[in-house]
Amino acid sequence: MWVIKIGGSLTSGDDDALLPRWLELVARLGGGRTVLVAGGGALAGQVRAAQARWRCDDLAAHNMAVLAMAQNAYLLQSLQPALQLARGEPDLRNVLRRGRAAVWLPFELLRERADETTSWEVTSDSIALGLAKRLRAERLVIVKSCAVDGGRSHAELAEAGVLDARFASLARGAACAIDIVERGAIERVRAQLIGGEARIGAA
Repeated sequence: MWVIKIGGSLTSGDDDALLPRWLELVARLGGGRTVLVAGGGALAGQVRAAQARWRCDDLAAHNMAVLAMAQNAYLLQSLQPALQLARGEPDLRNVLRRGRAAVWLPFELLRERADETTSWEVTSDSIALGLAKRLRAERLVIVKSCAVDGGRSHAELAEAGVLDARFASLARGAACAIDIVERGAIERVRAQLIGGEARIGAA
């Protein structure tokens, strides 16, 4: 099984024409073996701006950012109806067993009290990594709208602002392979999927 995280900036950036191609790829080749995670994108950016303007606490900002991810999940599924919305691990696994590719609705991450995840040091990249760990995925692919130097470590990518501050520490010891790719890497990921590198595995 693969977890593929689509950066929220692909829903609102200048290169948004690539978004439908990514969704078609997951829908056509990812059935039964792929879970799609939507980033918060511009909606999460509005949460940051609202927190800066109104000084709301990190718990409120966390929950608002999770809802931004959920809103983008609804958007992705609307753009590609072959994808199946799913909440929680059992629902995700059921979608995969039915031979569909899943889009995760992360409502389970809403919190009533602050914890170690309720800060901007943990963004949708680390959230996707956490899901990949829980699902025992073989591979996590994080699609970025910015340029990615494949030779840099996770810590170096975090310092450059490509990944969030907690990603490198959370990735240590992860059982899944982790690929950070640019938005234009569709053909490379397609070839890997055609080659059968994504399997249902523990699902």
